[in-house]
Amino acid sequence: MPSSCINNLRKHYSLSPPNPYQCNVGLVGSSARRNTIRFMPSQRQLKLRTSAVPFGRIFQLSSLRPCQVKQSDDTEGNLSGESIMLDEEILKRELQIAIEEEDYVQAAKLRDSLKMLDEDSKTSVLAANARFYDSFKNGDLATMQGLWARGDNVCCVHPGASGISGYDPVMESWEVVWMNYEFPLAIELKNVRVHVRGNVGYVTCIEFVRTKGTSWGGQFVTNVFEKLDGQWFICIHHASPVDL
Repeated sequence: MPSSCINNLRKHYSLSPPNPYQCNVGLVGSSARRNTIRFMPSQRQLKLRTSAVPFGRIFQLSSLRPCQVKQSDDTEGNLSGESIMLDEEILKRELQIAIEEEDYVQAAKLRDSLKMLDEDSKTSVLAANARFYDSFKNGDLATMQGLWARGDNVCCVHPGASGISGYDPVMESWEVVWMNYEFPLAIELKNVRVHVRGNVGYVTCIEFVRTKGTSWGGQFVTNVFEKLDGQWFICIHHASPVDL
């Protein structure tokens, strides 16, 4: 994230750099290519209007000591949110075709498949996480607004900045973060894990964001989701710089 973004965030919300700390994070998957979700840009060139500092590198400008990442071979709980989104889109498209062709038997089967996909909690949380990153890479504020739970209890922690609480301030913070970029961004997720209990689920992953002229900046991310009226909404996004 460019230093101008962090400065704007701090000015907007009176933020101060986090206190120095050291932590150890256990991740899954030792292979660099395993359990990877990619959100890559189109052929359109990305341009920065300001001098850029990569995502995850802003901690070098503050007193924050990056987490030391440890990897293990445990792969339990890893699924592809991007493939889930694709499956959902295909099923919806096939359902529409079946209805248009008046093939109601097939339409009923497709509705059942969509219902099973929606009722699978881990699948649904990963799909919500994939939609979050899709809006992130495209700078799509309207979609981002619809993905977050509304209330004073939501919280967003951008890399190198303190937490921002409340729906409106969180949405404003995304506008500040995105003001320095042209889209789409290149975003890659690794070591994606999902956990669900009742109406609360969370996804942990290593998030890499790259813009033109920068290397990949890495963050360890926790995205927490809450199920409200049958739909999963993000209520916490916490991104901490990591030393890979």
